[in-house]
Amino acid sequence: MKLFVKNTRNNSFVPVSVWSVLFLSLFLQCYWHWSSTNLEIKRHDLPAPPSTSLVTLVSLDDPVPAAKWLMLWLQAFDNQPGISIPLKELDYGRVSEWLDLILDLDNRIQYPLLAAIRFYAEVSDENKQKKMIDYISKKFLENPDERWQFMAHAVYIAKHRIKDQQLALACARLIRQYASGDNVPYWAKQMEIFVLEDMGELESAKVLIGGLLESGELKDVHQLKFLAQRLAEIEDRQQQEPAPLQ
Repeated sequence: MKLFVKNTRNNSFVPVSVWSVLFLSLFLQCYWHWSSTNLEIKRHDLPAPPSTSLVTLVSLDDPVPAAKWLMLWLQAFDNQPGISIPLKELDYGRVSEWLDLILDLDNRIQYPLLAAIRFYAEVSDENKQKKMIDYISKKFLENPDERWQFMAHAVYIAKHRIKDQQLALACARLIRQYASGDNVPYWAKQMEIFVLEDMGELESAKVLIGGLLESGELKDVHQLKFLAQRLAEIEDRQQQEPAPLQ
């Protein structure tokens, strides 16, 4: 029985050029691995936004796609290469400027306002939460009937996150005073009453309800019935409360 042994060549038969390429590739791979693990992680601050006219020019007079792209870029800015920046460490003044730019490019888009109150206002920093509520309040006044829902959420943030009842009351009052369109739900228009009740300001709530009932502005039978019932509940609650000590 014959055994067939496969002949192998000595390494000396490998051309020098092949060895050179092999060692060079190995060196470059080691160098790339070393350099990539020693890259300096640098944090970048949010820059000032460009002008609306410049963005419109660069976008070839098609600002709507540019607004959408900038919104995605802004919301992802806190995630930088090698580092994640907490939202509360961003410059909220700059954040507001970028949101303004995006709204200027496309005033029909609602997402910047949603991001302001549902994303940037959810940080654990009371000062920055209030900045976003102030921002939403100003934008709400520009178009109350279309932006009431963001103002309603501002009431929630002020009341339950910041625990500032006076701020919540001020936000709810803006809705009642300016959001009068038929598309605005009744519960949103009357949030001020609920906040006053939670604050224990029953007499103020009664005065507000009484004024609404006597004004003649409300035509819906269900709304009138609801307010009358609410007024009766408040009066019963006042009667059940102990009288103040003299």
